[in-house]
Amino acid sequence: MDKLGSLRAFVKVVESGSFAEAGRQLRLSRSAISKYVADLEESLGVQLLNRTTRHASPTENGQRYFERALVILSEIEAADQAVTQAQSAPRGLLRVNAPMSFGTMRLGPVLADFMARYGELQLQIVLSDDLLDPVQDGFDVTLRIAELESSSLIARKIMPVARMICASPDYLARHGTPKHPQDLREHASLTYGFLLTGNQWKLTGADGDHWIQPAWSLCVNNAEVLRDVAIKGRGLALLPEFIAADALKKGELRAVLQDYSAPPLALYAVYPPTRHLSVKVRLFIDFLVERFGREDERVRTR
Repeated sequence: MDKLGSLRAFVKVVESGSFAEAGRQLRLSRSAISKYVADLEESLGVQLLNRTTRHASPTENGQRYFERALVILSEIEAADQAVTQAQSAPRGLLRVNAPMSFGTMRLGPVLADFMARYGELQLQIVLSDDLLDPVQDGFDVTLRIAELESSSLIARKIMPVARMICASPDYLARHGTPKHPQDLREHASLTYGFLLTGNQWKLTGADGDHWIQPAWSLCVNNAEVLRDVAIKGRGLALLPEFIAADALKKGELRAVLQDYSAPPLALYAVYPPTRHLSVKVRLFIDFLVERFGREDERVRTR
């Protein structure tokens, strides 16, 4: 049995959820992929995949095997790169997932510089505010602005992301300016409801922590939409500073409750755990740190 070929076929099936798609990506027939996986299951004496006519997903044993197989294949890739990287530029496909707003406002303007520096790389960027699975969806790097949940992935902190409560001058003229976090209960709020804290806002000042459950009129998973609706005078929004900055400069928004602060989020680069980080991933993350921050904190998110 070609154990390495079987491992690659199995991993690709799990990542893509399909024998046909795995075959397309590996440039093999569906039957060849199926045989590789069947040989692997026979040699192990366990079923690794649940199969339907159109979809394949790992069993409990298959998920454990998949996680170990990822490490093994990454080690092989690292070994290959170790003997070639000294005399060759990084090349191949680099798949990156990033939040929509950060992608359009901050990442987009610097991508050309990265491409100019590493011209032999193919860069595929997928912008989405959905919480995609970096492994299952086949991304080399996933950028997240968040409070990270527990997982087996590795996260490198790129930059802090401060947040502030903002409203339009028109809204504040009509409804008054809140002076204390408790005043927020009397205001219309525009919320980003996809954080670990849900729709709750935590604000900290000299008088301690305050947890507020605002009466929201809009909940959306994109902060640019919150900003635009806030500019139109529909309520208060807790916004990342980089998204609110331009509107604040133009006077379209005003920051309130500035004696209180929301817990800062951070931009993280998230990737699967490996002993040797691939050169293309390392170079991309180093580029982000160079452009957006000097922090170099690696944490295992479990």
